[in-house]
Amino acid sequence: MRPTAIRRTAVAATVMSLALLTAACGSDGDAGKDNGKAADSASAKPADKGADSTAKALTAAELEKVSLAEGDVKDHKVAKATPADAIEGDAVTVDKAACDVFADVLMGAKAGKPAASTQRKVAGLPKKSDDPEKMLEAVMDVTTTLTTLQAYDGKGADEALAGLRTAATECASGFTLTAAGAKQKVTKIAEVPVKGAEEAVAWTVTVEGEGEKYAMKLIQLRQGTTLASLTSLNLSAAAEGGDFELPTAVIDAQAAKLA
Repeated sequence: MRPTAIRRTAVAATVMSLALLTAACGSDGDAGKDNGKAADSASAKPADKGADSTAKALTAAELEKVSLAEGDVKDHKVAKATPADAIEGDAVTVDKAACDVFADVLMGAKAGKPAASTQRKVAGLPKKSDDPEKMLEAVMDVTTTLTTLQAYDGKGADEALAGLRTAATECASGFTLTAAGAKQKVTKIAEVPVKGAEEAVAWTVTVEGEGEKYAMKLIQLRQGTTLASLTSLNLSAAAEGGDFELPTAVIDAQAAKLA
């Protein structure tokens, strides 16, 4: 692997450890707590469609049933995020207030005030090879996705998604974020087509760290009062400074469980 590729991969690995492996793990104990700055901005603008204001959120037990589990996504490993992986919205700061909620969600923190939440780490399985070099390439060329489910009362899911859409539009030209002490610059947010659930939206997020650029994906699926947030990174694409496809197998599997 070329030295520049190694350097880019190191940068990408840092981001993955922040955005995909250090996540805000939902639980009954902290589900109702205010995550500070993210809560207000996430619900700043209600969705036009609007949900039933009296609709009840899924319970923690119900949310677990619609969360991804091992075997739900072919050729992928699914595992629960652990308390050691946690990152809170207060640990993510930005240089533009309008970009606050987008940065939080990109890093895996909860949006708004969900009544309950769950989190899974989903990684594609590399193709096996007897050639050590090819095996290393295969290990690199997998997409890792952090999937966060959040259950809201009333219009909470609509409002959280509306707030995220607004932030993506207002911050499309970029902003700087710091998560767990590591500074990264988002240089571009571009919406990409995606299907799933009652409402879906996805973005390619171009990130720059140490002078190298790479792509991340942020996908949102809303089904009733539940919002699924998926953040993805492909290390091979990051090492080459290129883009990668949406994790459609993960998106389809999550949408199917929410239906």
